[in-house]
Amino acid sequence: MKKRITILGDGAWGTTLAILLSKNGHDVLVWSVFDDHLEELDKKRENKKYLKGIMIPNNIIFEKDLKKAIEFSDYIVFSIPSKFFRSVSQMIKKENITLNKKFFISVTKGLEQKTLKRMTEVLKEELGNIKTCVLSGPTIAIEVAKELPALVVIASKDKEIAKTIQDIFSNEYFRVYTSTDVIGVELGGPLKNIIAVVAGISDGLGFGSNAKAAILSRGIVEIQRLGQKMGAKRKTFYGLAGLGDLSTTCISPESRNRTLGERIAKGEKLEKIIETTDSIIEGATTAEAVYELSKKYKVEMPIVESVYNILYKNLKPIDALKKMMERERKPE
Repeated sequence: MKKRITILGDGAWGTTLAILLSKNGHDVLVWSVFDDHLEELDKKRENKKYLKGIMIPNNIIFEKDLKKAIEFSDYIVFSIPSKFFRSVSQMIKKENITLNKKFFISVTKGLEQKTLKRMTEVLKEELGNIKTCVLSGPTIAIEVAKELPALVVIASKDKEIAKTIQDIFSNEYFRVYTSTDVIGVELGGPLKNIIAVVAGISDGLGFGSNAKAAILSRGIVEIQRLGQKMGAKRKTFYGLAGLGDLSTTCISPESRNRTLGERIAKGEKLEKIIETTDSIIEGATTAEAVYELSKKYKVEMPIVESVYNILYKNLKPIDALKKMMERERKPE
């Protein structure tokens, strides 16, 4: 059945999902805080900044007015970087719109730095007892935009909501599974981003496949350790939102987080990399939050700790590797 769907966010993933949902036969509206960029998207029908070469269907609406964007549909897709997630939620709150019949779908793979909260937690803090769910998995935006096969998972505590969203998003190249483990699916994205930074460092230092395999293997162990402590199911991290997403982000040349690590290994400074990158690199913005979570929950996460020290404490990547390799020997 045709639905009305609002996408909040004009980045690569938000644009990709808008195109996908439009092709699925739904009425789609895109909102962004950047009015000039919305005008460009509406006029040129191409997101040259984030998704060059992919044409945007003419029936997708671009709307500057947030209230109109929210009132347009009952399905609101939050594709907003984690650092701006709360501020956009607060903007919605100020509009005094009735939200109890709307479904909010977070596709953001991040954590709030100061509060260490997940995105759906932020939504509920700001907007009250609303219906929320999380869509995540191994999804490089340009590949999905080119209609290359991809599998994802939608998580909601309400199985009927998950099934409804599954039907809305699914098509011949985008297969959607369902889950009730909201915490696990929502944590998989931000946690794997940090492991991907290490994978990029490994590439930048010229290490081989052995090192990359070790990073993925030990990285998923760290992810599930913290996830379980926070209330997630262990098996979730060996599915699409965990191991699947981790593999893609650590391997793909399109991965911003992997590329960040590669540039760090070659001597570039974090501040300079962020300045010269149009898109938000979630691995950089959430590394500190995950490091703090590991301390809060008393979880041993040597890879996460190394990334934190490299990005924020000026530890040299090669010294971080040496430190990890010299850790106490023990059973796997």
